[in-house]
Amino acid sequence: MTSILGLILLSLALGVCALVAFLWSLRAGQYDDMDGAASRILFDDHPPKR
Repeated sequence: MTSILGLILLSLALGVCALVAFLWSLRAGQYDDMDGAASRILFDDHPPKR
């Protein structure tokens, strides 16, 4: 019974850590421009050098 309680507490602690990391990434602006990187890889801004 004690091991089950320990595992439940461990899983809750890991869930809280994941939630804090997600909220931190939202505040840091990680999800602001979802289409920018996808279009930047397709289009080359600089002409090739000869």
